[in-house]
Amino acid sequence: MADHVDIIIVGAGNAAMCAALAARESGAEVLVLERAPEEQKGGNSRYTAGAMRFVYDSVSDLRSIMPELSDEEVAAADFGTYTRDAFFDDMGRVTQYRSDPELTEILIDNSLATLQWMRSKGVRFLPMYGRQAFKVDGRFRFWGGLTVEAWGGGPGLIENLHNAASAQEIPIRYESRVIDITLDDGQVSGVVIQHRGRKTTLACRAVVLACGGFEANSEWRARYLGPGWELAKVRGTRYNTGDGIRMVLDQGGAPNGNWSGCHAVGWDRNAPEFGDLSVGDGFQKHSYPLGIMVNAAGKRFVDEGADFRNYTYARYGREVLNQPEQFAWQVFDSKVTDLLRDEYRIREVTRVTADSLPELAGRLEGVDAAGFLATVEAFNQSVQTHVPFNPAIKDGRGTTGLETPKSNWANPLDTPPYTAFQITCGITFTFGGVKINREGAVLDQDDHPISGLFAAGEMVGGLFYFNYPGGTGLTSGAVFGKIAGHSAGAYVASSTDTAV
Repeated sequence: MADHVDIIIVGAGNAAMCAALAARESGAEVLVLERAPEEQKGGNSRYTAGAMRFVYDSVSDLRSIMPELSDEEVAAADFGTYTRDAFFDDMGRVTQYRSDPELTEILIDNSLATLQWMRSKGVRFLPMYGRQAFKVDGRFRFWGGLTVEAWGGGPGLIENLHNAASAQEIPIRYESRVIDITLDDGQVSGVVIQHRGRKTTLACRAVVLACGGFEANSEWRARYLGPGWELAKVRGTRYNTGDGIRMVLDQGGAPNGNWSGCHAVGWDRNAPEFGDLSVGDGFQKHSYPLGIMVNAAGKRFVDEGADFRNYTYARYGREVLNQPEQFAWQVFDSKVTDLLRDEYRIREVTRVTADSLPELAGRLEGVDAAGFLATVEAFNQSVQTHVPFNPAIKDGRGTTGLETPKSNWANPLDTPPYTAFQITCGITFTFGGVKINREGAVLDQDDHPISGLFAAGEMVGGLFYFNYPGGTGLTSGAVFGKIAGHSAGAYVASSTDTAV
């Protein structure tokens, strides 16, 4: 391998590969450095369901990324629309209006065009029938502004992006951990790589950092997210330990965003400490709006029906972590078990069933049985059963008189058999990161670009605070990865012209 390239991309997930493909479009020589071994490539992206949130105003917009969508499929579904204003409203509402306005505008206004560009590179998409639609009156009705996923989920997305990179002759070097960036008179001049304990330096003109947040770094989690976060399980890769963020800060780059915030969900209590590629995102448990969640005292602690799950699931993991012994049970009766998502049917699941509530109470490991039965009795009596149940809309079928209400989709637990699933907190990614401008250039603490240094993906701070709309993470990675790659290519071309 040559000891000099034009652009180095650090990471090999969705954001990184979009950056690599965009940089290659400029004619630059591009090299991807991935810390993980090849069999674990792809970062957190590979562990996701592949959902991507974007603006679409019509079925024709959907068909621009899913040309295979047939007339019969269109007739059998109500895809609705997801307008620019709706995306803005969702970003503002769930982040308590702290999301950076400029970054948010860039994300939203480039969302559809970026997916169209990805399609042109060979990435395929399909409707999320199994996760974001319920069949009502014979038609699939999509909800929550989230309609599309990558073909094959996260693994399919990574496979397609890596195939596209191979077609463009972009090399990827695995087990190559970038531990430092070198600057020459304030400009990026190379990176220091650690490969199986040995360090080497590789010269380059520009670097795009897209190597994730610090979710797999238990010490940083406890430091920045707070006490107890070292106990959370990691949903994805073990390799996202904050290397890229640390390198930027070491070079005088500016931190940005919600450093005490993260995306964290309900995750199987007995899942491994890090993600398992053979299971992927199957350890998640996101049908809680259809039932109730109780803690060790047998008490409910969140409004399970506050909103569609894709507007609450990323913050409810924190709520579970805050419970005694960091666990909860999700409880359902037979009226809704057919509506549960596929992840409830995997082999690797912590589940109990019973034909009566007292029997179920005795099987909920770690839970006060009397407290649970009292909770269920009060809940059942509070449900507004005169309001029709409809899982495809916010149906207003709530409760009255409870300290912790349920706002939608409330059903009495009265129809056996009963099923419960034990969960804990699974952290997906951290919200704090580095500061970039609209070209994806990393800024120093005086808001000046660090010449030749760009960032994308989880590393970018300022977009998400407290929560995030489901499916926005992959879209953000793709949008800002594409921008960073194009900007790095333009930077290299400009510096070459200047040198000439």
